[in-house]
Amino acid sequence: MTPLPELDLDADRMLEGLRRWVECESPTFDVAAVNRMMSLAAEDLAAMGATVERIDGPAGLGDCLRAAFPHPRKGEPGILIMAHLDTVHPVGTLEKLPFRRDGDRCYGPGILDMKGGTFAALQAVRALIEAGVETKLPVSVLLTCDEEIGSPGTRKLIEAEAAKHKVILVPEPAINGNGVVTGRYAIARFNLAATGRPSHAGASLKEGRSAIREMAGRILAIEDMTDDDCTFSVGVVHGGQWVNCVSTTCQAEALSMAKRQEDLDRGTDRMLALNETREDGTGFAVTLGVVRPVWEPGPGTMRLYALAEEVSATLGATISHGSSGGGSDGNFTGAIGLPTLDGLGLVGGGYHTLGEYITVESLDQRARLMAGLLVEITGEEMGS
Repeated sequence: MTPLPELDLDADRMLEGLRRWVECESPTFDVAAVNRMMSLAAEDLAAMGATVERIDGPAGLGDCLRAAFPHPRKGEPGILIMAHLDTVHPVGTLEKLPFRRDGDRCYGPGILDMKGGTFAALQAVRALIEAGVETKLPVSVLLTCDEEIGSPGTRKLIEAEAAKHKVILVPEPAINGNGVVTGRYAIARFNLAATGRPSHAGASLKEGRSAIREMAGRILAIEDMTDDDCTFSVGVVHGGQWVNCVSTTCQAEALSMAKRQEDLDRGTDRMLALNETREDGTGFAVTLGVVRPVWEPGPGTMRLYALAEEVSATLGATISHGSSGGGSDGNFTGAIGLPTLDGLGLVGGGYHTLGEYITVESLDQRARLMAGLLVEITGEEMGS
């Protein structure tokens, strides 16, 4: 294990830099907001000496960034730090969840998922460069714009870019305290549409058939399909336009998650079997949306985790590992067999809520873990 020199990774100073990122709100569907965040990240990467390429985003979504740091072997297969800069929080969330520190906790929209971990990972690279420490493999970065909606527009980019590298590091939030992720469940999204028959809700209620009522019954039935092997939930519903009209249409989105691909496939079949069109034109339609394949850890990933354990030990810490129910772009790289270590981001809680926070001490801890990994990875030990 190569002893590292003292690295400039002061948590308080990193927190000030992270504040700029958190206060640049970037919800997935707000193209201008995401692009402002990408511009901010591009400036920071360029200031660190990276060559930065801006990639036009998918239709209706923001741009992406590809960056490479100086290295004698630049352009060869190396280490890819992969992250997303979109969040689930709409612009204006800062009014309800302002960036603030309370003891060892710091709050803000997207601070845990996953701006904090991404910022810490890049600070690890910066500190190594400033200390004159050269990694054995070249380091590149891919920052994407649509992970929070399942990466429908960037999956091909992710897989193509990852295939150019030997190792993928993903600074998504830590699990189980200080743990990292070595696998992720399979996830499928579904688009639901109920079709009713309109009528005046006051004068001729019985002549209509409410799409909202249809959807309400289907939601209960769908969520009741949840078992120990496969879960079902409905998280988005839109229906109706006028309260005095029996609704004609109602749309919703559902999510299914399973530890094994065969269980997700079984769940998908059950969902698609709900399609029904009646003679009067009313009915219910289910279409399959974005799917994240199951990622089960292969030998390369587990050797990567073993190396992370060694690095953590030199830092006086211990880490654990496991599979996570939450999806990430690590699903894609892990599923195609690339050595991938996920969950390298910060420790915290409440992500996707108005209580999202990080522990400030994890900024320093996880940045040093990332720095140690970047130095120790040769690529040779990762072969699967």
